[in-house]
Amino acid sequence: MALTTAHKAQIVKTYQQGNSDTGSTPVQIALLTNRINGLTQHLKIHKHDFHTRYGLTKLVSRRRRLMRYLKRVDINRYSNLLKELDIRG
Repeated sequence: MALTTAHKAQIVKTYQQGNSDTGSTPVQIALLTNRINGLTQHLKIHKHDFHTRYGLTKLVSRRRRLMRYLKRVDINRYSNLLKELDIRG
């Protein structure tokens, strides 16, 4: 399922740090988490969709790198984001 513009705006509004913030690390992690969850649901139905599985691993790797950066820069925001998004750390 594709991410609609309204749903994306809702995610950005929830995790933004200022009025014009659309690309900070928490926002990017939240958007990637939403895409990862959608692809995971897709792969539960379509087990042999290996192209999507490859894309999913790329998204997970990108999110992992962003989370590693956030943990290094601001551990409090990192731990709060993990709790809010229900991600293992």
